[in-house]
Amino acid sequence: MLFCGINPGLMSAATGHHFARPGNRFWPVLELSGFTPRLLKPSEQEELLSYGLGITNVVARATARADEVSDEEFREGGRLLSERVERLRPRWLAVVGITAYRTAFGERRAVVGPQERTVGETRIWVLPNPSGLNAHWTARSMAEEFARLREAAGVEDRRRGGGPGEALRAGRPS
Repeated sequence: MLFCGINPGLMSAATGHHFARPGNRFWPVLELSGFTPRLLKPSEQEELLSYGLGITNVVARATARADEVSDEEFREGGRLLSERVERLRPRWLAVVGITAYRTAFGERRAVVGPQERTVGETRIWVLPNPSGLNAHWTARSMAEEFARLREAAGVEDRRRGGGPGEALRAGRPS
């Protein structure tokens, strides 16, 4: 599975690590949804490879906010991302951010969840943006959507002692 963020924030650009800004919920949501057995730090992003997971962005240019990325940059990023996916051939592309997906792929009516579009044999799932600015999605509701993808992709729940949704049912903080 290849997770794809929108573009690097300034903290990510400075550190070289995806979703590095404190308060971004990507790493906690990966754990809550069962993709990782523990909470990874952004500096541990290379560990994702051991779980069959990768990470990239639609647009390479760093900005303070994703809304600073132009539609033209998103469309070009979508083209380049498609080329990367065709080369790497992951089973799933998980785009983290509905607006970025809609613009990059010209799918104006797309909603969060599985998409009809594919890139070659690669299926696409759009996930909510884990930025703290995306306040109408809680960590808990995001983790539920990430877990739906994990289950659809047939990826085992990597949390210790947890079946699907175990951390969520146990009332872990959101």
